[in-house]
Amino acid sequence: MEEYKLSVASSPHASSPVGTKNLMRDVLIALIPAMAMGIYVFGPRALTTTLVSVIFCEIFEWGYCKLMHKPNPCGDLSAAITGVLLVFVCPVTLPYWTIIIGDFFAIVVVKQLFGGLGTNFLNPALAGRAFLMLCYPVPMTTWVLPGKENWASVLSATDAVTGATPLAVDYMKGGIVPEASVLDMFIGNIGGCVGEVSAIALLIGGIYLIAKGVIRIRIPAAYIITVAVLTLVFSRAPEGVNVFSWMLREIFAGGLFLGAFFMATDYVTSPNTPKGEVIFGIGAGLLVVFIRYFGGYPEGVCYSILIMNICVWLIDKATLPKRFGVTAEMRKAEKEKAKAAKKAAKEGAEA
Repeated sequence: MEEYKLSVASSPHASSPVGTKNLMRDVLIALIPAMAMGIYVFGPRALTTTLVSVIFCEIFEWGYCKLMHKPNPCGDLSAAITGVLLVFVCPVTLPYWTIIIGDFFAIVVVKQLFGGLGTNFLNPALAGRAFLMLCYPVPMTTWVLPGKENWASVLSATDAVTGATPLAVDYMKGGIVPEASVLDMFIGNIGGCVGEVSAIALLIGGIYLIAKGVIRIRIPAAYIITVAVLTLVFSRAPEGVNVFSWMLREIFAGGLFLGAFFMATDYVTSPNTPKGEVIFGIGAGLLVVFIRYFGGYPEGVCYSILIMNICVWLIDKATLPKRFGVTAEMRKAEKEKAKAAKKAAKEGAEA
């Protein structure tokens, strides 16, 4: 009588057809347009690097859980998402062994050592990128120019034609007008990381996630609008460049769209309250502009999100809604009761 068996579990007694695997599958689907543009702009090496990264992320997760006698979570596709996103924020010329080191750091150090999926306080892919930037700054800032004639070889990327990205050019600080047009940045005809070059592809993926209910629009909207407003109001457009055009360049260049739709909205490392999501997005936007304008590094998306990840606990605490039916006097009485209990326990331990 298998159908009549009862399942005893703690509350809440609620079920949903939407699980981790479903959500991760939708994220992978949303990343397809950006992946297609990455292959079109940088060649087949973009695909092979992604496959290598995904495979080793799954291997590292399986191996760690096997070693620690923990349940195998490889079927939930979360490690695959980390593998794809890590490649998306790295240059296509990055050697395979380097991306594998980033995979290890992202999965084992950032994710599993803190308890696995749901307990990590940093976005694993971005933390992996920051680690690679610290250890291997030269290959992490070697960009391939767009075009089939510049494609890197699948086996070795040493023959690829490299150049600066629009953000890497000193036009923000030196007043140089970049060669790439706003349309080039929007479509993806520029150099850069594998998955960040095409704003339109990332926008399509972001709209898909919002339409499917996988993410909410608060964080991406607050993030992008903050960068847009600040770069419009405090424009550093060189002479002859329209301030609105300058603002569009700041939005489309770099990994702002990738970070806004696919990194900052990570369930584990983003706030749980509506107000908190808006604060998170605004804070990340402020940090991006601050780093780009005053820092020595041309891009700030990665570090802006990582810094805000660290602040999530404080944002959640500050924006926690009040419990229904609980007055200020009741909360005060609860605090005094807890304080008295703590004092009694301390005195009992000393006795």
